[in-house]
Amino acid sequence: MEENNHSDNNDLSTGRRRFIQYGIASMAIASTTHVALARRDGTNVSSEPEELATDLTTDVDVVVVGGGTAGTVAAIQAGRAGAKTLLLERSGQLGGMTTVGGVCYPGLFDAWGKQIIAGIGWELVKESVELDGGTLPNFAKVPKAHHHNQVIINQFVYSILAEEKCVDAGVEIAYHEFIQNAKATADGWELNCAGFGTNRRVRCKQIVDCTGGAEVVGLLGYKRMREDETQPGSYLFQLGGEHPVGRKQLHQIYVHGADSTNSRTVTEAKLAGRNLVLKKLRQAKGKKRLMHLQPEPGFRESYRIVGETVITVNDYTSGRKFDDAICNAFYPVDLHTKNGVRPKPLKPGTVPTIPLRSLIPKGSKNIIVAGRCLSSDRLANSGLRVQAPCMAMGQAAAATAALAAKKKVTPLDVPLAEIHQLLAKHDAIIPGKE
Repeated sequence: MEENNHSDNNDLSTGRRRFIQYGIASMAIASTTHVALARRDGTNVSSEPEELATDLTTDVDVVVVGGGTAGTVAAIQAGRAGAKTLLLERSGQLGGMTTVGGVCYPGLFDAWGKQIIAGIGWELVKESVELDGGTLPNFAKVPKAHHHNQVIINQFVYSILAEEKCVDAGVEIAYHEFIQNAKATADGWELNCAGFGTNRRVRCKQIVDCTGGAEVVGLLGYKRMREDETQPGSYLFQLGGEHPVGRKQLHQIYVHGADSTNSRTVTEAKLAGRNLVLKKLRQAKGKKRLMHLQPEPGFRESYRIVGETVITVNDYTSGRKFDDAICNAFYPVDLHTKNGVRPKPLKPGTVPTIPLRSLIPKGSKNIIVAGRCLSSDRLANSGLRVQAPCMAMGQAAAATAALAAKKKVTPLDVPLAEIHQLLAKHDAIIPGKE
């Protein structure tokens, strides 16, 4: 700091200090790879300081809000379907609970000896494992416990692979931005979004809400539901011994009362979770080191939409085949409480389905949701909220939104056969056609 208060001179001691500082710095970054920022047209971004615009206007067909488990897949599908797509993500990377939350063992893609969920989500998971030199489960074998067929992935590989696939699909990613307000227009929506140093007006035809708590749906005034009590969240960490990324699951600790409703409740969950980890570390009395800590807690439930169809636990456990089913789901009824969790497995041969109408807020136009905020009762949601079904929902919702934008209609008016056809083209498994 002192050097900043003196003009440049030939003082020998100053020169020696600078030489030592720069010498150490150069040794520290000896293996750094230098990358020039490039625009989409391949030209380099100038390194010279320039005035950056703070007010932007973006015109797209589809806006996907939330780049988590469902939203990442949704954005890729919309882009691959030819829709001009913007992905808004308020954090700094893709993947949501799979990456920033550390729940890096997605499932379930199989049921009763065969694969029931594939498509873009499975493509991402499979390629992440292969790129990391990992192994995939054998879906032809029915496991003794459901979690044996959850796929352990390298969360860091997954996030950057997802980013690459979005860019390759022509998706524009806007990190650290979120919707402030919105209004309906004659052909869709006008959204006002904000991030630090950025005010963005977005004009779009369709919205896919993948926020986990249906935050956009709530902002627009459509009905949502939730219980007073939420399932505990989980903070994932590794105490003692290095964490073999992509090979083993992390340790976890419950954060009771974890609520992802708003920035304040998320802050409370983070503070509580980190405090619990700190207590664990102090109890170890120096015998174990904290080797890994996820930046975000894993949230299990929040608001769900009141949709055109509400999936009940009886629908789920009976494996009801909805007439407008757009994807499968499979997981035990899995409600976490203060006393832990006792999963209730589905009866042999049961494969639940998810109807299109459970993704559409009741009475809405030009908006669809995907992920754990789908329209369902609490017990059904405890099985539907896991990653593989959320990925399948994301792909189905985006396929519907892309077709709706092209046809200039609302999602409910898109013919189901055309949705199935587009999903099949992108390797999704259609219920009843496994």
